[in-house]
Amino acid sequence: MAPMDMTLRMTSHFRDAMAVCEQSMHALSAPLAGAVDLLFAALANNGRILACGNGGSAADAQHFIAELVGRFERERLPLAGVALNTDTAILTAVGNDYGFEEIYERQVNALGQPGDVLVAITTSGNSANVIRAIEAAHDREMAVIALTGKGGGVVSELLTAHDVHLCVPHDRTMRIQEVHGLMLHALCDGIDALLLGDTE
Repeated sequence: MAPMDMTLRMTSHFRDAMAVCEQSMHALSAPLAGAVDLLFAALANNGRILACGNGGSAADAQHFIAELVGRFERERLPLAGVALNTDTAILTAVGNDYGFEEIYERQVNALGQPGDVLVAITTSGNSANVIRAIEAAHDREMAVIALTGKGGGVVSELLTAHDVHLCVPHDRTMRIQEVHGLMLHALCDGIDALLLGDTE
């Protein structure tokens, strides 16, 4: 068996990531701009952003909301956002009493209002609890921004013309999550640009 060249293996990750970013740039820049408009409209009308996901996508949801409530790159007022995967008492109570599939749905029903936006993150598009959160958001007249990959899964069938689907054109989870992180930063930058009047 030939010895593994670890440098080449590491180089391949950069090459793969750059290729996926290039494909995503062409496919998703326009939908991303639409997502910025949706988020900004909600915040400008005293709405809030709810976000959820599982595993790495939960970390992405938490990171995104932290950038809104704290700050991104420039000083501004805090923005209204809640990561639905951060309260362990709620997650364990609802998971224990009702089932893991309802941990986000019940929070959307408790907190979501018409005009709010749900940012739903699932690399497969098939996470049952995220799907139920999307259904609850629609019932409460909320728009949805879905970050997916692998063709979008079930989520792609649930979204309406009022929603935005940011589906990374790739099937490997790590590559999808890398682009999700980039897109969430792009959303933060877009919101700040509109809030601060940055026309460049």
